[in-house]
Amino acid sequence: MSTQTQLLRFITAGSVDDGKSTLIGRLLHDSKSIFEDQFSAISKTSEKRGMGAVDLSLLTDGLQAEREQGITIDVAYRYFATPLRKYIIGDTPGHEQYTRNMVTAASTANLAIILIDARRGVLTQTRRHTYLASLLGIPHIVLAVNKMDMVDYSQARFDEIVAEYRKFAAPLGIDNPVCIPLSALNGDMVVDRGDKLDWYTGPALLEHLDTVEIDHDVNTTDFRFPVQWVCRPQTDEFHDFRGFAGRIEAGEISVGDEITILPAGRTTQVKEIVTYDGKLQTAFAPQSVTLTLADEIDISRGDLFVRSADLQPRVSKEFRAVLCWLSETPLEKSRKYLVKHTTRVAKCLFSSIDHRVDVNTLELHPAENLKMNDIAQVQLKVQQPLVFDDYATDRATGSFIVIDEATNNTVAAGMII
Repeated sequence: MSTQTQLLRFITAGSVDDGKSTLIGRLLHDSKSIFEDQFSAISKTSEKRGMGAVDLSLLTDGLQAEREQGITIDVAYRYFATPLRKYIIGDTPGHEQYTRNMVTAASTANLAIILIDARRGVLTQTRRHTYLASLLGIPHIVLAVNKMDMVDYSQARFDEIVAEYRKFAAPLGIDNPVCIPLSALNGDMVVDRGDKLDWYTGPALLEHLDTVEIDHDVNTTDFRFPVQWVCRPQTDEFHDFRGFAGRIEAGEISVGDEITILPAGRTTQVKEIVTYDGKLQTAFAPQSVTLTLADEIDISRGDLFVRSADLQPRVSKEFRAVLCWLSETPLEKSRKYLVKHTTRVAKCLFSSIDHRVDVNTLELHPAENLKMNDIAQVQLKVQQPLVFDDYATDRATGSFIVIDEATNNTVAAGMII
């Protein structure tokens, strides 16, 4: 397999018992991505439960509590590869009380598979997960209408569900979801097309995953480079070396390009681009590199390099964001928290809670505090200026986490608007 094979991260989401874990198990099994001992173990478990066939959902329901309840609680990650791509799958929970788990998994996903049980159609949880996927800016949405075998592979039923879903999804900015009928239990239209859905002319699920265009999921236009480390090796060979290490979060940079260091606003030129295996003339997201500059400028961790000719980010001590509260301890507006944004950490206060979103109905409600799994629009003030883009422009520089400085626990995840 080529070392340049693209990596695609995707999640499965939907209502409870729509077949998310079974779908992932079918993908792993039919793409020959599980070991014999794994298959043997789930075969024995299925036999103990009195099942006539192997329960492929056990491949992802790794926690004992999940197996006992028959539901997915935590996010179960699995990895597999085809000749065209490598994959990281996140099997996210269906219950409303595990909204925070889905938000965590979806924050880095390129694609979301929204499952619908063909018998039950579009449900409240389907709408909730679609809203969360749109909120988190997942670029590609696939509507997978599962359990088509339970409705006699009816094209009329599939068309009815697709029409209802598209009517709901369009106002959220999801204009053209790819819609695929399938049976995860029998394997129809997952990896192999099968022979029961001849009326469907589109791609099977894995075929779509292998070919969906993800090159532009990252902002390729505007260069963004948060400084992670000031590199000054204390050796005779490199005693004059001073580089700035980090990961390119967006765009590209070349030797000789003029850059601006924010928040200070000083400008200079890129002298060298250094990597572990040599020097480059041009680097691009998401490469990790060390940049050396033409001028001596006071730069520290948390500063952001941007190309002077590109769209400039905002620099401010105040901003508005959509927040998902992750902690079991409610938000206290009178308390100070820490915000970690790219590589900078700053103290913050919540100046206001504009409204809380009911993720089931999308209605807005006033709120004085936030509890676990709540999603709200808030305004924050930070002690030091942050350099950021809107989340819709750049997911890396438009997102942050909130940390309880007393316990060091991550209590919230936010998207700047």
